[in-house]
Amino acid sequence: MRNLDAVLFDLDDTLHDDTLAFRTAADEVAREVAAEHGVDALALKNAYIEEAEGFWKRLTADQVQQLLLTKLSSLRSRLWGSALTSVGLDDPLLAERSAVSYNLYRKKYFALFPGVLDLLTRLRAAGKKLGLVTNGVSETHTEKIALLELSDRFDAIFLADETGMVKPDPRLFVHACERLGSRTGATAMVGDRYERDIAGAIEAGLFTIWVNVRDEPLPPGAAAPATSVRTIAEVGALLL
Repeated sequence: MRNLDAVLFDLDDTLHDDTLAFRTAADEVAREVAAEHGVDALALKNAYIEEAEGFWKRLTADQVQQLLLTKLSSLRSRLWGSALTSVGLDDPLLAERSAVSYNLYRKKYFALFPGVLDLLTRLRAAGKKLGLVTNGVSETHTEKIALLELSDRFDAIFLADETGMVKPDPRLFVHACERLGSRTGATAMVGDRYERDIAGAIEAGLFTIWVNVRDEPLPPGAAAPATSVRTIAEVGALLL
């Protein structure tokens, strides 16, 4: 592990608590809508979370290309529209307003997990090349990465719409290694989602570190990661 030349990191729920950010922002919007229209705030919040999580879980490279044409802001309006309809509110203008509010509120909760900046600093000082590999798109994630003060912490950043590939496509991990000038066998992938971050990286031949923040079981029949930890703070002990 100490002979690795490069380390790739996932962003959401690996380096920062994206689940907290989006769920809390959804809760704020749902409470506002409930106060105005008398609907069940919890039902609305849960409906939006289900819509959003379902979309990102099913994300394909073709859908990423469609986002380039329709913009993520329009997608979030549609997601809020579906959630609002589920509680009896068919109001496109309210859906658009909810999406705008959601985007603003979410930024308040962007914060790195403890120890992330120190880890990245130490890895770079040890001569490791660093890459950030995310299924997020440039419309939102360029700003998010800047707000998290990560823009200058990586040698290369790989966004889904810019690469035309999404995790777990093993070609994306190979592409990242090539850009960083590292062999796949001398590169680690660190991520919190087995299906997206770990499975494809294993197939590509990378050393994998599963940050299993949700204490999930290994999927039946799935190849085991090289190692797993519960928090990002534990990764430094493995790599340094």
